[in-house]
Amino acid sequence: MLKKLWLTFAQALTILLALYFITEVLRPEWVPNWLQKPAYQTAQPEGVAGYRHAVDTAMPAVVNIITSKRAGAQPKHPFFEDPEIRKFFGDELEEQFEDQEQASSMGSGVIINSDGLIVTNQHVVEAADEIEVSLNDGRTAKAELVGTDPETDLAVLRIKLDNLPSLKFAAEDTVRVGDVVLAMGNPFGVGQTVTMGIVSALGRNQVGINTFENFIQTDAAINPGNSGGALVDTAGNLLGINTAIYSRSGGSLGIGFAIPANTVQGVLNQIVRTGTVTRGYIGVEQQNITQELASAFDLPQQDGVIVAGIVKDGPADKAGLKVGDILLKLDGKKITDTTQMLNQIAGYAPGETKSVELLRNGKPETLNIEIGVRPKPGDFSKR
Repeated sequence: MLKKLWLTFAQALTILLALYFITEVLRPEWVPNWLQKPAYQTAQPEGVAGYRHAVDTAMPAVVNIITSKRAGAQPKHPFFEDPEIRKFFGDELEEQFEDQEQASSMGSGVIINSDGLIVTNQHVVEAADEIEVSLNDGRTAKAELVGTDPETDLAVLRIKLDNLPSLKFAAEDTVRVGDVVLAMGNPFGVGQTVTMGIVSALGRNQVGINTFENFIQTDAAINPGNSGGALVDTAGNLLGINTAIYSRSGGSLGIGFAIPANTVQGVLNQIVRTGTVTRGYIGVEQQNITQELASAFDLPQQDGVIVAGIVKDGPADKAGLKVGDILLKLDGKKITDTTQMLNQIAGYAPGETKSVELLRNGKPETLNIEIGVRPKPGDFSKR
């Protein structure tokens, strides 16, 4: 009896399933809602937040940079001096051995116009004998080094190819803390990669990476090989050039730094015009005023900087500044700290005359200083 009931149930279920499949194929509108299959979204619906447009816009202009450097003279193996060996191979064996001794490294860069100008980090191409650029579309080209600026860690390259994609700079001062950003580059040499994060902070300085610092801080993952790559907004516009991370292991810890677009543009324009970057300079070593120094000099506030050293025969020396002077205002603008003062002076054109208000032995004074040309790194001497 039980076997007969089970057979009847199985036959009925088979008939019902057959009817369901026939109805689903021929008349799906007859199928009750509770029996219908769930709908799956096969494409991103319009209006839903996404970043594919930014990636499609920016990624073609982000390139891989491969540099190579011929190693120095290698110690000669004893068999190079063996007369029997040299009789058969002469100098060819030694030359082939030395030709193989090369060091190579990888980084990223950004094409910023159709003429083939590329911006990257100076440390990516530093001391390279050869520079090769690989585009996202598979093309490669040898790159010419147009110029570098070690004090901002920026470099400009040029390649000669047709139909080059390029990336537009974001409008100045549009980025805000909390904005979503995308970091693009070639981390660890695995290939073009996009990571997402937000702007964590703006105007980061005193990081100790470059002489002139005004970084965008982001938590978008930036790993080795991303240096020189693009930090873009959700419209695909260039916000900055990825340059460094804070890390104890070499991997990303969520603290990355990018050089902002306005700094990149300023350096780029000077390098393209003259091959170098010229900045204003007065020739002082300055120190921030701490609470202890403010108490010692009886200052009502901690604004200003104290002169800790003066470059011999520099603009400040010629103007009469002395060690121990406390600089309060430059060209009528209040001096807040050493970084702000350094950036302000760097923005002046050499040959301009600016007034500086200071305290000397507790008494206010005003001096005029003719702005000089900032020496290249390593050319400084102070007293």
